[in-house]
Amino acid sequence: MPTEENRLKIAVVCHSGYRGEETPRSLQLGKRTVEAVQVMDRWLSPDHRYFKILGDDGGIYIVRHDDRLDRWELTYFRQDTSQSTASESSSRVPPIRNASE
Repeated sequence: MPTEENRLKIAVVCHSGYRGEETPRSLQLGKRTVEAVQVMDRWLSPDHRYFKILGDDGGIYIVRHDDRLDRWELTYFRQDTSQSTASESSSRVPPIRNASE
């Protein structure tokens, strides 16, 4: 199970709806931007808000927002299996390494 230190921290561009709830519109993953084609699902936990997003690259992303720390994290990614091999089709996000490591 991913730990706090190996979750991928990302930038998320949101749209604030009529109730003031922020909904992800795009994800910034390093130098790559993924537009949210559809918010497939959303749910709450005691400490986070989760969103399951279909990206414009065909990938399925689950991102979560920590309201207390005002931080977004990518917790799951799956590439569309019609565009990838079976070994690439489902994966947890690997830890981010500094260039100096």
